[in-house]
Amino acid sequence: MRHARRTARRITRLAAVGGLLCGSLLVTRAIANEPGASGPPVPVGERLVAQLGAARTAGSWLGADGRTVVAVTDAGAAADVRRAGARAEVVRHSMRDLRSAAATLRAAPRVSGTAWSMDYGSNEVVVRADSTVSANDWSRLAGVARTIGASVRMERTRGTFTTRVDGASPIFASDGRCSAGFDVTDGRDAFLLTAGHCGPVGTTWFARPGDATALGTTVRGTFPGNDFSLVRYGDGVPRSQGDVVAIGGGRGVRITGAADPVVGQRVFRSGSTTGLHSGRVTGLNATVNYPEGTVTGLVQTTVCAEPGDSGGPLFADGLALGLTSGGNGNCDAGGTTFFQPVEAAMTDLGVHLAGASGDDGPGTGAGSGQARPGGDVAPSAPPADSEAGAPGGGGTDAGVGTGTNMGGATGTASGTGTGTASGAGTGTGTASGTGPVAAISRVVDTRSVGPGLLVIGGSLIALVAARSMRSSRRRRGAW
Repeated sequence: MRHARRTARRITRLAAVGGLLCGSLLVTRAIANEPGASGPPVPVGERLVAQLGAARTAGSWLGADGRTVVAVTDAGAAADVRRAGARAEVVRHSMRDLRSAAATLRAAPRVSGTAWSMDYGSNEVVVRADSTVSANDWSRLAGVARTIGASVRMERTRGTFTTRVDGASPIFASDGRCSAGFDVTDGRDAFLLTAGHCGPVGTTWFARPGDATALGTTVRGTFPGNDFSLVRYGDGVPRSQGDVVAIGGGRGVRITGAADPVVGQRVFRSGSTTGLHSGRVTGLNATVNYPEGTVTGLVQTTVCAEPGDSGGPLFADGLALGLTSGGNGNCDAGGTTFFQPVEAAMTDLGVHLAGASGDDGPGTGAGSGQARPGGDVAPSAPPADSEAGAPGGGGTDAGVGTGTNMGGATGTASGTGTGTASGAGTGTGTASGTGPVAAISRVVDTRSVGPGLLVIGGSLIALVAARSMRSSRRRRGAW
């Protein structure tokens, strides 16, 4: 009988100790795995390319199976890549070769209607010419490509490479409209980040045509060369939550930070003309020769866009990636769209995302969108099978217009279909994400912390019970 009691006591103590260890592990993982707690991790491919260098690598991308692939030029580099858990693909041309080819193309006489980017998968710089490029210009550019060698491939493409501005609705200026991008701050003032080609410094923006009160004024911008601009919000313009991008249908996506995209990554774009669409990143450091001038360092994607979508946000997994610049095609036939990387733009301008960093600047609230009465919208990720959200097309767009909006364009614009990607929609602000409970939930994953704390509590109770049982037995002389 005594032996059975001792065995039961030992089992209770062992189970309690094991429970304490398991519970602690759950809590630790919940805190350590919180996305964005220490900033987005550097992708494996990007890290390997930086470690091995431009002479031994030629870019990285996500394969169809989601695994990272790194292009390398020698067997030693391939072995290093495999040891890091990625897949290696041995190629002929290094990143140094591809950069040299792109530099030679940039130095050649400019041809409007052409674009080129590094295609890591084919290990080439792909040059595309739209329908406006004449036979003579095509022949001249092909001659430049021949002098470079096999690292360049020439292609003709349909449509024309244009910026995506026209004279209809969303954030409005006297000569056109664009889409709001992301709300940003320098720690003092609140700004809207959008495309540079939307309007030069001094451009005044309105939420709706004919509004008496301006939404804001462009105070800095770069185009061509780069394609971004900074619109300072006007005094007294009310704004709602600035870390949410409206995606249509009364839904929004919370933006927790910014990052550079990866080739092969699935991304989402929202705009005032066409709403929400998705596609894949197909190239980085792209150069586009628009009629207005040349822009470099762009992200090339298969996401469609149309006039009026310019300046709207590109995002994925809660991270801001870019601003819509231009491209060819449309959302019926498809096409290629280029984006200004958002991190490069913010670094140049000395600003950071509002709301996502917890610093919205004085008096900005959480940023984005002019507030108006209406129900709050809970943020949610885009549906996995979603290719297009509510169309913006100039008419009212509840999806892009109503609901919290990260863009910054004023909410009132939503009534006119300004919602633009992240912008002009009415941003009424989300109820979630505020208050102490939401603050705690951003620091830890409560889904793991809760069970962990329960296991720890139960284990402590078991230890106390086992000890009291032993003390009781001793007092009675049984143990």
